[in-house]
Amino acid sequence: MKKIFPFLLAAAALSCNKQLDLSQDGRITLGEVFNDYDYTRGYLNSCYGFVPGPHVDRASFTDEAQDCDDITANSRYRAWYAGDVTATSYGGQSQDGQPWARLFEGIRKTNVFLNGIRTANIVAQPEERNSWVAQAHTLRGLYYLQLIKRYGGVPIFDKPLPIGHDFSKDSRAKFSDVVAFIIKECDSALSVPPGRPGFNWDIYENQYGIMTRAIAHAVKSQAMLYAASPLWSDGTYSWQEVANVTATALGECLANGFSLFNENADPAVAQNAYALYHFITSNDMRTRDKETILHIGGTMAMWQNAGLPTNPGMSKAGPNPTQEMIDRYEMANGETPITGYSDNDRLTPIVNPASGYDPQQPYVGRDPRFYASIYYNGAVRYLNQPNGKKVETFVGGLEGISTDNRRFTRTGYYVRKFNNWKSVQNGNADGSVRLIRLAELYLNFAEAANQAVGPDVKVTVGSFSMSAREAVNAVRARVGMPGFPAGMSKGDFEKKYRNERAVELAFEEHRFFDVRRWKILAETDKFVTGMRITKNNDVLTYERFKFENRESNQDRFLMYPLDQNEADKIRQLTGVNWQNPGWNE
Repeated sequence: MKKIFPFLLAAAALSCNKQLDLSQDGRITLGEVFNDYDYTRGYLNSCYGFVPGPHVDRASFTDEAQDCDDITANSRYRAWYAGDVTATSYGGQSQDGQPWARLFEGIRKTNVFLNGIRTANIVAQPEERNSWVAQAHTLRGLYYLQLIKRYGGVPIFDKPLPIGHDFSKDSRAKFSDVVAFIIKECDSALSVPPGRPGFNWDIYENQYGIMTRAIAHAVKSQAMLYAASPLWSDGTYSWQEVANVTATALGECLANGFSLFNENADPAVAQNAYALYHFITSNDMRTRDKETILHIGGTMAMWQNAGLPTNPGMSKAGPNPTQEMIDRYEMANGETPITGYSDNDRLTPIVNPASGYDPQQPYVGRDPRFYASIYYNGAVRYLNQPNGKKVETFVGGLEGISTDNRRFTRTGYYVRKFNNWKSVQNGNADGSVRLIRLAELYLNFAEAANQAVGPDVKVTVGSFSMSAREAVNAVRARVGMPGFPAGMSKGDFEKKYRNERAVELAFEEHRFFDVRRWKILAETDKFVTGMRITKNNDVLTYERFKFENRESNQDRFLMYPLDQNEADKIRQLTGVNWQNPGWNE
């Protein structure tokens, strides 16, 4: 038999051990698993854990950052920027490798569980059993969402495959068809009534990371948002439908205790609630963090792997924010400081006079999220010492630009978001990236509602009623930023919204997928710029500079390739080339 989808065949082999005449080796059969309460619950637990954890390093694969390791020979960033990536090498050079097999392994396990639980002979309360089924459906929808974001349309498997399954009959489903399957999965989960210990809204003790109704709503919203976006839109889903579904998701979350994190921060710990949110853990049964919908991935050692060279034990500077990222942060008055550039290399910015931006003091008076997210020249290093050490990114400064040492910035900036200054004093106190949070739902809704009916018209679903502008303004209000003005055109709103999305979700992996689904990769990732600061007798001179063009802005980079070995096997068996465009070798 040809080796294709080995992760799926494993399930078939396990369920048909009698056909294979396997000798007894102490393992139990699936029949025994689903006739025991603890084994059944344990098998459901084993269905978790197959989603790639988000990480700040993804920013270096976008126009958010230029990585310090682009100077390192044979580094994945150097290869990425040069376009020296193939379907064979992609797994070693992308941020999360090639998650195709692992995600399908998660799907295989949920298929086995959903098949087994139907006839399971166990003593369990109906609401608990229903909760397990709902969790598995949500997991399966989540896994398929992660697949299509990366690979586009994929085959749909909704049951365990028999040992004699004919893979030559399989085919890749259209993107919109997979989204329909995801919607069905989420609706199946949401049909289970909430209630403890059923499929509920609350997170109880020892339930960190467990699928909930909020996750099912959010997965459904994101899947439809992607399906309506330019890269994937085929007319199946209208923006009105996306707006309605996301309105339901957002409304249900708000009605059941979710809210944007808005705790007053100790100024010696974090500048504001936005900064503090990205330091704290969400594993607290939502007693403190009511914004996180799904948190996957552990604490990142930012101080060590994306820190300042003055940090004890620091090894590299990691993703260095680009000047393009800096320019996205508005002034505190809500005005855009840079409206464009008068040259093709983006070295001569067009300054908006109404903003109050001063090119000689470019970091004064910016959006509070700028100070929470970026280490810039003159930034306070230790928040408990506001009059103490300042960051020095000017040439010759303690944290100045280097072209041959990965411990120093390449762009003139360092990431401050997730980077807790207390880490180097009291152990690792850095933060981690949430996979799904409430602010994203607000922004998803704003995007869909604007496309459907414009910025100011309310979308009403049940008791929920909100406009695109109101949704964005709710996110901005958390940090005290002025709201978007009324009366904007749809196009002007879209431009300002995309900038807002990039700022609010900075370094959280969304940018990588957003520029692809919007089909603007060739525009955003052609090249990036940085800021070189020189100091002469305490006078600072600011000079923008351009990095070499990137070749990772080609259309083939819109999607992950299938691993070439797997694509070759599929082609041999089916006679069909499943490889994504531009990746054939």
